Amino acid sequence: MIFKSGKGERGEGRGKAFRPAHPRALALGVIVALLSACAPTIKPDAGPFYGTTEPFASNAIYFVVTDRFVNGDPGNDHRDQGGAHRTFDIPLHGPNGDSDNIGYLGGDFKGVLDNADYIRNMGFTSVWVTPITDNPDEAFTGGDPITWGASLVDRGKTGYHGYWSNNFFELDEHLPSPGLDFAAFTSQLKAKGLATVLDIVANHGSPAWTMPVVQPKFGQIFDASGKLVADQQNLPPEKLDPKHNPLHAFYKNKPILAQLSNIDEENPAALDYFVAAYEKWIDQGAAAFRIDAIGLTPPEYWKKFGERIRSRHPGFFMFGENFDYDANKLAPYTQARGSNISVLDFPLRGKLAALFENGGDYATVEPALYLEHGPYRNPYELVTFYDNHDMARINATDTGFIDAHNWLFTARGIPVVYYGSEVGFMRGRAEHAGNRNYFGQERVDAAPGSPIYQALARVANLRKASIALQRGLQLDVAFKGDTAVFYRVYENAGQAQTALVMLNKGDSERTLEVHEHLQAGDWRDGLNGEPVGVGNQLSASVPAHGLRVFFFDAPITRPDTRVRLAQLMANKSPRN
Repeated sequence: MIFKSGKGERGEGRGKAFRPAHPRALALGVIVALLSACAPTIKPDAGPFYGTTEPFASNAIYFVVTDRFVNGDPGNDHRDQGGAHRTFDIPLHGPNGDSDNIGYLGGDFKGVLDNADYIRNMGFTSVWVTPITDNPDEAFTGGDPITWGASLVDRGKTGYHGYWSNNFFELDEHLPSPGLDFAAFTSQLKAKGLATVLDIVANHGSPAWTMPVVQPKFGQIFDASGKLVADQQNLPPEKLDPKHNPLHAFYKNKPILAQLSNIDEENPAALDYFVAAYEKWIDQGAAAFRIDAIGLTPPEYWKKFGERIRSRHPGFFMFGENFDYDANKLAPYTQARGSNISVLDFPLRGKLAALFENGGDYATVEPALYLEHGPYRNPYELVTFYDNHDMARINATDTGFIDAHNWLFTARGIPVVYYGSEVGFMRGRAEHAGNRNYFGQERVDAAPGSPIYQALARVANLRKASIALQRGLQLDVAFKGDTAVFYRVYENAGQAQTALVMLNKGDSERTLEVHEHLQAGDWRDGLNGEPVGVGNQLSASVPAHGLRVFFFDAPITRPDTRVRLAQLMANKSPRN
């Protein structure tokens, strides 16, 4: 590959003067010849080629903390709830007039549904909503006091986020409206072209001890009939007696996180409870699960959970959160011992945040893709992101967000974008420092005027229309400085498409020339649809903080490229 700065001619290479072969190309030819000689199982005409055939991989996910997106129905706000420990609008004041809020703010199903067209038009096909099940009706009085920007502190906080459930069969009262329960919500989203990804919790309950006086529902779990089946009784974990007290049997004698009750993964009754609860929500339209805090419980528990869910719902897609930047610690959940559950790609996220916040070299990202012999069962099914509700939002410029989205929607993985990122909302802010602030209808209505939104909609809709960008193998050409160039190749079940992606996060236009693994023939420009004839190279001008994508809508015939693709197919999984 050849890099140039400044303007250059767009388009082909057909009919250009002969150029001596690049040394790297000569070396590659020797390697291909050697591989062909010593590896007869990899044939130049081998196929099929794909990153994944997982249907859910076609999705792009818009993630909302439901209470903080849009208040579509003030009638379900319950502004008088909680009495002395009220639950609505509890501001947390910070420096320089900044504020956060640890109470409910009114976002609900109707607020999401009212803006389904907004989400779909950006190029998303799924909405990830925070947990929907019932949470306690008071602010928590135990734990440590919340200070600006602090984490794992909960005194005075409510369950607006949904992760403190006390009845996993019951819908929280802040979310539905008359005629709009969860089943109606998912059905109407589906009619708008959006699937529902449900955030679930199956290894912990609500804050359970350190309260000065016992509070209703905290540390308790109720079944589908409303019967109390577990109660920590405001006791620290080490004082529980699971063997002799039936109400302690769901819980372990050690903490899991802060003051949350810790579910005993070895108790079959607990597993039965959570499987039954979440089958209910699948029956009402949940299309996939995001599993909270999966890394705090061994893979063997999730294997049993996943097998039970998929016995009734074959192929049901799930991805978990293991908040760790070591791929080897995430990978077991993606393998058979973890029921082949995908995960959020934290190791890649760490590289992306550094790259798009601070600048740097695209070469730092490439190793975190684990395209060959990595630890994951299949890296193409990982869910990719650059920030979320549990960490500081990236502190990027507008162009940094644009560059991040250009990457997310062309590289391997299933992209997730956190609500408000389409306008750079609350950039750089952590939990309890503005990360989860209320977005609101006015910001939604103004968002299409943002350059971040406009660039996001362009690349997300490009991915929506491309099987190669959704599920194709990734064949890297060059990751260097401000530019990255790679192919995505999908040839399977009668479909064939190759995408050539050129990314430029620099402040000036770059002309990029590609010849490695380039298929001669009739390509097309993905952004404007114009035909591009290609011979032995393709030269294109890539705008500052922009991208170019070219599509070849036929099978690859170039022998060395097919050999390389066969290697990538064979090497997706870990070595035995």
